[in-house]
Amino acid sequence: MITHIQGKLTEKNPTHVVIECNGVGYMLNISLHTFSQIPENENLKLYTHLQVKEDSHTLYGFSSLAEREIFRLLISVSGIGSSIARTMLSSLTPKQVREGIANSDVALIQSIKGIGAKTAQRVIIDLKDKILKIYDIDEVSVSKDNTSKDEALSALEVLGFVKKQAERAVDKIMIAHPDANVETIIKQALKNL
Repeated sequence: MITHIQGKLTEKNPTHVVIECNGVGYMLNISLHTFSQIPENENLKLYTHLQVKEDSHTLYGFSSLAEREIFRLLISVSGIGSSIARTMLSSLTPKQVREGIANSDVALIQSIKGIGAKTAQRVIIDLKDKILKIYDIDEVSVSKDNTSKDEALSALEVLGFVKKQAERAVDKIMIAHPDANVETIIKQALKNL
């Protein structure tokens, strides 16, 4: 099992990063929370989760052990796959996910794209006791970088949204908040799609 990767950051996108370690470039899928936590310097360490399927081996990267633990708890729930877990951690901070489950906030969990009432209830029932044991979850710190509409659209497409719908949602956000950064644009779009 690969527990973390540390090396030179060679590519940074809202949905994935590439870290070069001893001459090998590792692509790690990340959430928007992790994206906002990545520093601008070249050296980077991310905690990882390796998902092995019949047709692929996929690495997921996390800025903190707490976020990785929540991701692993989420994918342990029937009906929650890695893409929905990543969408959850992109729509909400790990602390918001934890508090939503701990407080049995079905509406908060259900507000995430791809999660219905039954799935939200199942998440809360399955994880409430476990999630209360998790501590030391960092708040999301929004970076002040100016980012483009194209990055937000690219990220939404990777998360599985139709391009036309994503464009409409992003355009509305850009009109309302012309100086919004890419994380804000994507989070708002996820709420509206």
